[in-house]
Amino acid sequence: MRTQPGTWRQRRTESREDRGQIIVIFALALVAMIAMVGLILDGGAAFAHRRDEQTASDLAALAGANAFLVNYDQPLTRDAAAVAAARESARLNGYEHGVGGVTVEVSIDTTVGAEVTVDIDAPHENTFAKIVGMNSWQIATTATAQTGFADTAIGAGPMLFNVGAFDTDDGKPLPLYGDPAHPFTFSHGQGQSGDAPAEPGNMSWTDYSGDTNDNTHTVRDIIRGETSLDVTLDRGQYIGQHNNGNHATLFGDMNDNLAGQNVPVPVVDHNGNFQGWATFHVISGDQSGKQMKGYFVSPFVNKQLSIKGCGFGGCPRYLGSPTINLVN
Repeated sequence: MRTQPGTWRQRRTESREDRGQIIVIFALALVAMIAMVGLILDGGAAFAHRRDEQTASDLAALAGANAFLVNYDQPLTRDAAAVAAARESARLNGYEHGVGGVTVEVSIDTTVGAEVTVDIDAPHENTFAKIVGMNSWQIATTATAQTGFADTAIGAGPMLFNVGAFDTDDGKPLPLYGDPAHPFTFSHGQGQSGDAPAEPGNMSWTDYSGDTNDNTHTVRDIIRGETSLDVTLDRGQYIGQHNNGNHATLFGDMNDNLAGQNVPVPVVDHNGNFQGWATFHVISGDQSGKQMKGYFVSPFVNKQLSIKGCGFGGCPRYLGSPTINLVN
């Protein structure tokens, strides 16, 4: 059977068109496949990048915390030393602040002890994902290291609390005295002996000497951080007031200087004898009512305590034998 010349030319044209369409489809499919493979490969590389960056953040936070601890008694230079140490550690691990789009931000919180937080943000240069316009991905990591002195109170608060506020089995504060949502109002115990907190809901003042009458000005200086202390308290040691006074103005000083802070505080029995320590969050102080509102944020620790302080604006208020650990 003979094929008409026009029909043959038509089929040849259609064949060429089909081949052209297949090439276009194949090219598009090839780009899609390369993009998918690229995303997988670059994604894996980005994951490894993030792991390295996280390690750099962890080490930088630890380096910053260590520098802060070494310089804790030098308030004018300790923060700068911590920042410099953290950024130097990050640089040594491949992340230099301000170079190649890298940022290494360091923040320091001294509410309790010192927490040094390092945030690293760095670009990951892609290889295959560039085909679909993804030249790089920003990778961000963070780490926080805490440092302090576990058996030393730096800038401890000069107020006493009753050991009855804590569970006798595990030392945790009883719900009434450890609930942030419902802070408790502690009174000085008017009508009772004010030299020591006779009940769990009471508090009283101390200058840590235990052998002289508490003086309002002396205790105020401790609250403000204007006096330096260096004393070790042993279990059973008396550190009560000796003068049964309310020292009403000290509640105002407490409100002005310590509201919103976590403060290491001694814990005593109803006679004013030292039993251990805990950390107390101060909400407010009421001078007219001779009351203090707040709650305990740590369990009671039954052990010896060293009280140390710095001059005005000096050491942060925190606890700890020299210790550094990652908390985030």
